[in-house]
Amino acid sequence: MRNAPTILHLDMDAFFASVEQASKPSLRGKAVVVGGLGPRGVVATASYEARVFGVNSAMPMAQARRRAPNAAYLVPRFTVYRSVSEQVMALLRELSPLVEPLSLDEAFVDLEAGGTAWDEESARLAGMKLRADIRAVTGLTGSVGLAASKMLAKIASEQAKPDGLVLIEPGTERALLAPMTVRTLPGVGPATGDHLRRAGITTVEELAEAGEDELVRLLGKAHGHALYAMALAHDDRPVVAEREAKSVSVEDTYDVDIHDRLRVGLEVQRLADRCVGRLRGAGLSGRTIVLKVRRYDFSTLTRSETLRGPTDDQAVIREAAARLLEAVDTTGGVRLLGVGVTGLADYTQEDLFAQAAQPQSSGAVEAPPVDAVAEVVPVPEESPERHWRAGQDVRHAEYGPGWVQGSGLGRVTVRFETPQSPPGRVRTFSVGDPALEVGEPLPLVLDPGPAHSPIRPTAPSGAPHEAPPRTPAEAAAPTAGGRATPGETADGHVAVPGNG
Repeated sequence: MRNAPTILHLDMDAFFASVEQASKPSLRGKAVVVGGLGPRGVVATASYEARVFGVNSAMPMAQARRRAPNAAYLVPRFTVYRSVSEQVMALLRELSPLVEPLSLDEAFVDLEAGGTAWDEESARLAGMKLRADIRAVTGLTGSVGLAASKMLAKIASEQAKPDGLVLIEPGTERALLAPMTVRTLPGVGPATGDHLRRAGITTVEELAEAGEDELVRLLGKAHGHALYAMALAHDDRPVVAEREAKSVSVEDTYDVDIHDRLRVGLEVQRLADRCVGRLRGAGLSGRTIVLKVRRYDFSTLTRSETLRGPTDDQAVIREAAARLLEAVDTTGGVRLLGVGVTGLADYTQEDLFAQAAQPQSSGAVEAPPVDAVAEVVPVPEESPERHWRAGQDVRHAEYGPGWVQGSGLGRVTVRFETPQSPPGRVRTFSVGDPALEVGEPLPLVLDPGPAHSPIRPTAPSGAPHEAPPRTPAEAAAPTAGGRATPGETADGHVAVPGNG
């Protein structure tokens, strides 16, 4: 382990909800819940105002509505979140070439590798400057933890929430960890925590006192050794730059089980098209097509087909997904469908179209070009442009940009405001109003200006307009909003690991 706190962990505060509050002035300071809004939806992120009512990530949306009936419930806008995330990750890469993203809103940075920090004071200044830059560029807040290891840096950022900075001084790690619950350590989930509790081990100090042999006996060799090392504050894991993607996938959960086989097929085709869009957006192609089907009884099936070479061809992936579906019994209904591609590569083998058609009979009609395929997809009864969802960006020919506050009974309510305006007025329209259309997301900050003004070392313990960093003891004190339990949501297949 290092002798200086030069590993930084950044965790954006209630990321999805904070982006929505920054986008919508009328929601600032109010309870906001982002996630799937259907009967089977789950919470992706809750603002700190919503967490006061006990709303947490991964909670069923129906339960969240019971706890916070007056909160604003919005669908995720992943395009916006990815855009803001790219801005944040760009700031991290200015600090060091070793940046390890864990999700859209969370990453480790090796400050020493970038020459940004080499001791406690330089690390503190780098963390303070990063927080100021993030606020200037995005208008959002992030919490920063600094320590000599990844495990402790993450614990520090957890203590810093919301909108703080905590630095763990080398040599103080054991004393800091000792009173903490075993669940604080990475890899200790509910099941392991309960197992240790039954053995009389509830704190990290008790974990260390139990000894390595006892932990191996309780948890097995690999887990026991690792947990004992963490209890002693030993963590030599390096920061690994840019984890390589292993798959690209999308999936949808349906509010009502789909029974019609034709509809299931159309949904698979639509998911295949979205998956192709993500592949091309990332500049990737893949060899193995994967179909995921969760049936009415919660049983989940996966089927896969490996091609002769990597492709991002829409027709090839569509046809492979359709063939995989033929081998799946959907009798009784389907509640979730997903299409993915693995065996990724950064090149495409252009002659795979014939392979896609190979399993068909020799008399099969040649498939139409990709563009033609897209044109013949049946249009849903209500087109996406007329299916207004809460939180969606819209634009009205007369009133300008706004967002959908709610819809139903043939009407849609829109609040007209922008990230830079005061809270706007609400107006109601017919869902088919030709003057109302889907809008483009607006930037949270119009002109970040000099986002990288240095924080001078003349103020080592603080800077103008910067709250002094908290000590671990101060940060451990209860705050108004606790951290949500990590969870997941999906628009496609996007993991949401505990948006803090």
